Amino acid sequence: MSATAAAATHPSRPTLLSAILLALIVAALNVGLWWWGNLPNGPEDWKGPIGGFALSAFQRYQNPLKNDFPSEDEIEGDLKLLSRYTSRVRTYSTLQNPQVYRLAERDGLDVMAGAWMDRRLDNNELELDALIAQARRYPNSITRVIVGNEVLFRGDLTPEQLMAYADRARAALKQPVSIAEPWHIWAQHPELADHVDFITVHLFPYWNGVPREKAIGEAFDSYKALQQLFPNKHIVIGEIGWPSNGDRFKYAQPSVSDEAIFLRLWFNKAKKEKVDYYVMEAFDQPWKEKLAGRTEAYWGMFNADRQPKFPFTGPVTEDTGWPWKALAAGLLALVPMIWFGRRFERFKLMGRFFFAALIQLACGLVVWSATLPFNFYLSWIDWTMLVLLFPAQIAILAILLINGFEFTEVLWRRSWVRHAGMLRPDPPARQPFVSIHLACYNEPPEMVIVTLDSLAALEYENYEVLVIDNNTKDPAVWQPVQEYCEKLGHRFRFFHLEPWPGYKAGALNFGLKETDPRADVVAVIDADYVVRQDWLATLTGHFHDPKVAVVQCPQAHRDFEHNRFRRMTAWEYDGFFRIGMHHRNERNAIIQHGTMTMVRRSALEGTGGWSEWTICEDAELGLRLMHAGYELVYVDELMGKGLTPADFKAYKSQRYRWAFGAMQILKGRWEWMTRKGPLSVGQRFHFLTGWFSWFADALHLIFTLMAIFWTAGMVAAPKLFTLPMQLFLIPVIGFFFAKAIFGIVLYRARVPCSWYDTLMASLASMGLSHAIARGILHGLTREKTSFVVTAKSRRLGGSNFAAFAPVREEMLMAIALLLCVVGMGMAYGTLFIESKLWMFILGAQSIPYVSAVVGAWIAHKAGDKAG
Repeated sequence: MSATAAAATHPSRPTLLSAILLALIVAALNVGLWWWGNLPNGPEDWKGPIGGFALSAFQRYQNPLKNDFPSEDEIEGDLKLLSRYTSRVRTYSTLQNPQVYRLAERDGLDVMAGAWMDRRLDNNELELDALIAQARRYPNSITRVIVGNEVLFRGDLTPEQLMAYADRARAALKQPVSIAEPWHIWAQHPELADHVDFITVHLFPYWNGVPREKAIGEAFDSYKALQQLFPNKHIVIGEIGWPSNGDRFKYAQPSVSDEAIFLRLWFNKAKKEKVDYYVMEAFDQPWKEKLAGRTEAYWGMFNADRQPKFPFTGPVTEDTGWPWKALAAGLLALVPMIWFGRRFERFKLMGRFFFAALIQLACGLVVWSATLPFNFYLSWIDWTMLVLLFPAQIAILAILLINGFEFTEVLWRRSWVRHAGMLRPDPPARQPFVSIHLACYNEPPEMVIVTLDSLAALEYENYEVLVIDNNTKDPAVWQPVQEYCEKLGHRFRFFHLEPWPGYKAGALNFGLKETDPRADVVAVIDADYVVRQDWLATLTGHFHDPKVAVVQCPQAHRDFEHNRFRRMTAWEYDGFFRIGMHHRNERNAIIQHGTMTMVRRSALEGTGGWSEWTICEDAELGLRLMHAGYELVYVDELMGKGLTPADFKAYKSQRYRWAFGAMQILKGRWEWMTRKGPLSVGQRFHFLTGWFSWFADALHLIFTLMAIFWTAGMVAAPKLFTLPMQLFLIPVIGFFFAKAIFGIVLYRARVPCSWYDTLMASLASMGLSHAIARGILHGLTREKTSFVVTAKSRRLGGSNFAAFAPVREEMLMAIALLLCVVGMGMAYGTLFIESKLWMFILGAQSIPYVSAVVGAWIAHKAGDKAG
């Protein structure tokens, strides 16, 4: 029995078992990663009563700014809940929710009642009168009063005004009176102490940017310092706490576990030191987010649904639901991992493990992104943004997986499944007759003549050359080529077409009509190419296989080594032919290029010739031949070399044309690529996903414009435009780094150039992003565009300033993003992790635009040293 037959007899068992084992190992690592990210923390247990709570009784969707207040039943429910943990609460306003005092007396709670003071002097009088009246009416529940909460800190009143209010309250009440301010206000205005019966201070290590590990010590240092300043005054800490969510502030990170650890340590320390305190605060208050930032919504020891966020004894877990999330991520990834492991057993073990881990990571990010929003109190605007951006995050992960698959196959294949090389030349009697078609438009005659000389030197017997010049107006350009063809003899025929429709495809279709009846193969090259003498002799043998319709060689370049711009573009082109074309060739899905290609004549004519409805007639023909069931052969040998685009304008124009044409093909052949038919799954995969990176460029442009708008809003109207959550930022940054790493590692592994050339090729590639984005968007929204021939010879003239004319839009985008970074730095600085992440993203978004500007300058300064 042959090895092939033996493998066919039992094809699935070892493959399936190994695939399942590999998937289970990766899934176990996924669970371990979730476990590690939610390791329990073990602060000291707390079992006693809590000193007191700052109370805002607004429920999940209530907002005092909209005159939406809790009912008496809701307030009573809150007080009964808190009475299980403490005997004291603190309020901030006597005009809002005045029933609190009556209900507190019924539940046996002591209240430190507050009067809210601000710039509204008339309202201040109402607050003070209400405070005095309530304190006299409920002397058993209201045991202390506060006149003003952080009034001097906000700058609403002068010290003299505030002290006058306090004096009036002291004169009218038997209860002790105080003013509530942060520590530094008491230090700056020690005269306040003469107008209060006790000092109420707010201590917030979080807002001082202190890491949680040092927060308790910092709070007690402030408390002790205040005792030294006012040794004869009782000190009450009116607010102290730690947020469970929101924005990072300097070195202070909000989290459930940090809140739990801080408060439990504080409770024990405060009991030991006999400190009088109130926790800020009892319940999360989502309405405060719009008033003072995201973090303000998450200071409660209970969430907005009145559930405790953490236990008071035993270890604390940041996300108690992590096991279910880990399980969901594992199950979501399990089947795709098993399928991949079984389907691509030909990859090395490291490659299968890497891509399985990538699948698991993507599924984990989907679960994380889908569940994380429920940790926040999101408004309908936030949810709308989330719903709009979530598909974009899925698209980012899809692009990452597609790039990762290419990365895996290229690096960890055992061998190429489909590999074709040069063949032993046939004797003349067996050589297929080849008709070489050279279409040109307004090309420098000396450049075309060099190409013709290389064709005349071919070591092949059975061929002809058709030079088809279409629509060149100046006879001084096309007539020298015609005369030279006549000198070269009967193999060379020249045609001048004017006027002629269809651009290059139209010229090539004319050439088909004029082709020698003996021709079996039509070869196409560009007018700037110099071909190797053995091009036809060593490759036409592939056409002896009747299934083969195309033999394609790489698009390669010459005379670039000593010109910096041509060098960087030449190596940029080389990346696709050394990486992408091999990757696509594994599933007979290469992109046919309109140069250094040979096509079986019967297949070309039998499927309709060259398509004139798209400006990428070469790629469309390749897809059409695959749809007809033919094989396309890729031979990675440099059988001919042309010239790179002359300048950055030509370079951009060519890539714009390719992107536009790709969208024409995508729209015109959509059913072929999305419905089951002659095209294989692999072919449909490559033609649908092969342009995803270009779609990413289009999305980059759209998101950059949105980012500029949003940044302007954050700087000019911060109350309306808030910092994006890490939920939106982290996947984008991760994608940026992953894509860069994939690209550079693959390039270094497959392209034989130096690190300098690698980096310069990357700069050239990134500089095309805007042109590609415009091509994609125009191609999706327009039917046609003009066919601009890529200039290969240096265009004279132009000042240094004119060098940037081809990249005006990119320069404007780069300047706009720079202004956004400066504006963010001035408005937010580096205090918030989200602001730093956002500035990083703005900087990353500017890279393609800066690269285009740099590329245009390099092209301008390099000149044309070719030849």
